[in-house]
Amino acid sequence: MLFLIAILFPIIAGTVVSVVKMPDGHTRNRLYAAVTILTDVLAVCALLYGKPVMLFKLAEGVTISFSPDPIGKYVLAVVLILYTAVVFYAFEYMEHEERQNVFFAFLLISFGALMAVCVSGNLVTLYLSFETLTLTTFPLVLHEMDRAAVAAGLKYLFYSVGGALLGLFAVFFVYSYASGDASFTYGGFLDSAKVAGHEGILLAAVFAGIVGFGTKAGMYPMHGWLPTAHPIAPAPASALLSAIIAKAGVVCVIRLVYFSVGAEFIRGTWVQTAWIILALLTIFMGSMMAFREKMLKKRLAYSSVSQISYIMLGLAMLSDEGLRGGLIHLMSHAASKGTLFMVAGIFIVKLGIRDVGLLKGVGRRMPVTMWCFMIASLSLVGIPPMGGFLSKWVISQAALSSGTGIFAYLAPAVLIISALLTAGYLFPVAVDAFFPGNDYEGPTDNCEPSALMTVPMICLCAVALIAGLFGMQLTSLIG
Repeated sequence: MLFLIAILFPIIAGTVVSVVKMPDGHTRNRLYAAVTILTDVLAVCALLYGKPVMLFKLAEGVTISFSPDPIGKYVLAVVLILYTAVVFYAFEYMEHEERQNVFFAFLLISFGALMAVCVSGNLVTLYLSFETLTLTTFPLVLHEMDRAAVAAGLKYLFYSVGGALLGLFAVFFVYSYASGDASFTYGGFLDSAKVAGHEGILLAAVFAGIVGFGTKAGMYPMHGWLPTAHPIAPAPASALLSAIIAKAGVVCVIRLVYFSVGAEFIRGTWVQTAWIILALLTIFMGSMMAFREKMLKKRLAYSSVSQISYIMLGLAMLSDEGLRGGLIHLMSHAASKGTLFMVAGIFIVKLGIRDVGLLKGVGRRMPVTMWCFMIASLSLVGIPPMGGFLSKWVISQAALSSGTGIFAYLAPAVLIISALLTAGYLFPVAVDAFFPGNDYEGPTDNCEPSALMTVPMICLCAVALIAGLFGMQLTSLIG
């Protein structure tokens, strides 16, 4: 029951704190902080001592259950880090926003929903948790409530629901050919006698699920919501959407491919080929679009389209090494992109700047902020010893040993090209910020934000470094 308590606590407590009348905003923020910390404590206890729990049976062979395993625990740990950092960062950021209680309520409700995604015990529980996550993060995109926010929110909702319906199509067919209670099992739980003669339709269903769940991860051709939603949503919401909420789609793909049908079932089929092609196309396209974009948050959104598909590429290799590389990149990208969106939010609230061309000399005014930007950029580009280097190395090695023909060599080449493009759209920002030139006559006053904003970014930069130094050890615990 520990996992159930950890999931429900932020949902209930966050809602109560938001609706109960408080004497002032600082009191409410202190309660939000307490709810977040208590959620972390409960979740850590669940990680250490939690046992599988079956809530109820929907139908014969269909249950709602939570069953933690090493991969679920690994992703949940990343979720805890990101949400905790963003909640404290948001206290200062949201001071200039209206309806703060509504924002934090849905932030904490989505916290519980994403934890449920991580520890779901079967595809039905996972699907319901995934849809709940979509519905509870939709208001975060919608927060500004102007015409642009409504349009962006609806686009996010339609893409997410449409992708989830494709995922549901896969769930139906996988359950039709399942053996036993269809609980997640590494290697899959298909009944070979039931599958015999129906491989074609099941492969089509699995591909629909990959594309559908890949919508949340921004994989082409269902990527369009990211560059629309991120520039509109408040920076704390953007940080979560890109850094960890989009990874819910990755978790669903891992559960569908590796823990339901089994990697062996689709290895060497047209599904693997199509999946690799889509991932490579998304990586290259996202990097090119980010390179051309001048608005910082939109540039980072296109960067997420590219970077999250690094994980999808690793998964598409259908090997333990590819899975490991994808999981390392999940942590590394979560920390790095969370930091970059936080930095973008600081530029907005402290300087009123959204365009990268206006950031010249800002490193002199915000040295800590810009150093966090630089460290996170080093990880995204893939400079050792940061996590982005290790994850790309492992994914490249998985590709070279995958036996996928030309894709075994094309994958590392695309990763290198993408890394060069990433350097091209991130490093110039830092160079202009720190070295504006001798003719620079702009302001030099210090306008660094408070520790509420800088400490979460520093912590996330440390996580990106830890992913690079100890990523192999951390993922070796997964098995």
